[in-house]
Amino acid sequence: MANVVVVGTQWGDEGKGKIVDLLTGYADYVVRFQGGNNAGHTLVVDGEKFVFHLIPSGILNKDKKCFIGNGVVLDPVVLLDEMAGLAAKDLTVTPERLSVSENTHLIMPYHKQLDLSSEAQMEEGKKIGTTGRGIGPCYGDKILRKGIKVGELRDEELFKDKLRDNIREKNLILGNGGSGPLSFDEIYGQFMGYAEKLIPFIKNVSVELDKGRRAGKNILFEGAQGTQLDIDHGTYPFVTSSNTVSGGACIGSGIGPVYIDAVVGILKAYTTRVGEGPFPTELFDNTGEEIQKKGGEFGATTGRKRRCGWLDGVVARDAVRLNGITGLALTKLDVLRGQETLKIATSYRDGDEELFAMPGNIRQTSRLQPVYEEVSGWAEEIDQVASVDDLPAKARDYIKRIEEITETPANIISVGPGREQTIMLKNPFEK
Repeated sequence: MANVVVVGTQWGDEGKGKIVDLLTGYADYVVRFQGGNNAGHTLVVDGEKFVFHLIPSGILNKDKKCFIGNGVVLDPVVLLDEMAGLAAKDLTVTPERLSVSENTHLIMPYHKQLDLSSEAQMEEGKKIGTTGRGIGPCYGDKILRKGIKVGELRDEELFKDKLRDNIREKNLILGNGGSGPLSFDEIYGQFMGYAEKLIPFIKNVSVELDKGRRAGKNILFEGAQGTQLDIDHGTYPFVTSSNTVSGGACIGSGIGPVYIDAVVGILKAYTTRVGEGPFPTELFDNTGEEIQKKGGEFGATTGRKRRCGWLDGVVARDAVRLNGITGLALTKLDVLRGQETLKIATSYRDGDEELFAMPGNIRQTSRLQPVYEEVSGWAEEIDQVASVDDLPAKARDYIKRIEEITETPANIISVGPGREQTIMLKNPFEK
């Protein structure tokens, strides 16, 4: 029995969906522990592309049970749409296969309005780059103790009281402008309709996970976004509204930290970022364009073009420290084929100062200049390679240098989007 957490080490979009799908084969339970439908996991199975925003990607394995933890904020429309989409592909989601924590907070229509209104009022250059899906305002209400939890859909009178209070307050904040004041009756009617469909899935996820742990189940905890988007440890304020680091797995699902056995950090072989915010190794030349096109770098949730750059070893080291990463999963190594020279940032310069960790001052992060180390590239195709020994020598050298910089072994290497295009050197579920 083992419990494994999977996290992103950069700014998200590292390829967590594929690695989670791979590791799900060794797990009994798969748990999503933070974030909302502002995140997307993309994976390709038998040539078919799947994109998940809320349901753990482990749902594709019919003998696995999936959980949405209390650390997630849930848009019922998105969840029900995902269920319908899977049912259309003969993958019906039942309460026996998916449990939603009763303590998961609901994204309400007013959260989306507040999200868009707040972003619209920001000056250019100070915009966060929010997806406008209401994630931040929902987490805000949670912290302000004004949120509405999924489990409260089972108590109609309690839901009514909390909704009425929120409608009154949000109409004042929004100024009854735009499309007009929020309607209590309209939102109440919508959510009672959702309640009928969702109530069978609502459970005490912490208790279910503890029972599974005691019964010897292997549990996989699936994170969203990446370490540098963590609300506490990322490039604030250009971050998400939840804790994306591995410690969030315990808080966001209700399991004690002593029960976590391994942390897998997903590290893309180069670096990307969607939206605003600092990005020290970003490329603005033809190389960046080439990597973007070859890697198909578009956001799974927004479709926005991802900014691309060389691998940032500083960010990778930060992720190892913040998450307690026990092994790396290196993804999209195949995209770098054909680059004569590769670069890895090993530190930053800010004037005369050399930095070996991402600073907390957002103005300072915008001034950082990466200190690069050059590594020879390779010309050979690697997307059909099944063993690390069969990789080109220069590709192996690149992997080795990443391991040295992060002081962490690369236990999984992805050489293409398909399940079969993966080299596993160490299974994190095997102690």
